[in-house]
Amino acid sequence: MTDRALSVVRAGALTTVQDLGRPGHAHLGVPRSGALDGPAAALVNRLVGNPPEAAVLETTLNGCAVRPRSTVTVAVGGAPCRVTVDGRPVAWGAAVRVPAGALLDVGGAMSGVRSYVAVSGGIAVEPVLGSRSTDLLSGLGPAPLTDGTVLPLGRPTQLHARVDVAPQPASPSELVLRVTPGPRDDWFTPAAVRAFTSHPYRVSAASNRIGLRTEGPALERARTCELPSEGVVLGAVQVPPDGRPVVFLADHPTTGGYPVIAVVRAADLPAAAQAVPGTPVRFVAVRRR
Repeated sequence: MTDRALSVVRAGALTTVQDLGRPGHAHLGVPRSGALDGPAAALVNRLVGNPPEAAVLETTLNGCAVRPRSTVTVAVGGAPCRVTVDGRPVAWGAAVRVPAGALLDVGGAMSGVRSYVAVSGGIAVEPVLGSRSTDLLSGLGPAPLTDGTVLPLGRPTQLHARVDVAPQPASPSELVLRVTPGPRDDWFTPAAVRAFTSHPYRVSAASNRIGLRTEGPALERARTCELPSEGVVLGAVQVPPDGRPVVFLADHPTTGGYPVIAVVRAADLPAAAQAVPGTPVRFVAVRRR
């Protein structure tokens, strides 16, 4: 039995293994997946000396607790939270040494939704189609963590970063999403198109890794016929029959039969990963590049 492993003591509400995802397989019906807050995942990897493609843990709301079988360096980032080692507080947003057998407890998010836990050497579960990411829609990759799960770790390749703490963006008090109209904005009435970018929405509690759902004005369609299923991309804003926009995130389906009124700029999507239910959402139209 290898000593390069983590034992999961408390899995939390939803903790998954994530890396850069598996882009390039949409033609096979395979979503991209990967960390929802990519910059946060990249930062904690840098802090522990991992390469960008190393797999990390993505927690949801109430964190997780793990016990390494050997001494490791860890870093926790993303949503701010209390971090302890055997009950003693340690730094969030910095590299921390965790002795073999000690309990690393990542607490509930004090703001935001998702925290990221990088471990020196990375989470070394078996890759599927080139990625170790858990995909909740297709079921590819490792299953979400459960109490008692044992996760293998890779071998560290670099020293950890020598910083006291790394600045990270705060979770959004208002989520501003820049959107490029189309390709199916002509399926909505002119009034609905105006309402989409002028009326406020809020993040729905029904949001998940597949999509950020919103609450607010229903968008009226100008065309009521059925739209044949067509390809959809990360950030696509699909409007289902209830008229409330849904922003597709990492585990989104690769095709959809509801019209896409706009597409969110990729740079704005990490903030969507940290927007708690009830956060105001504003869609801002920008010109096509």
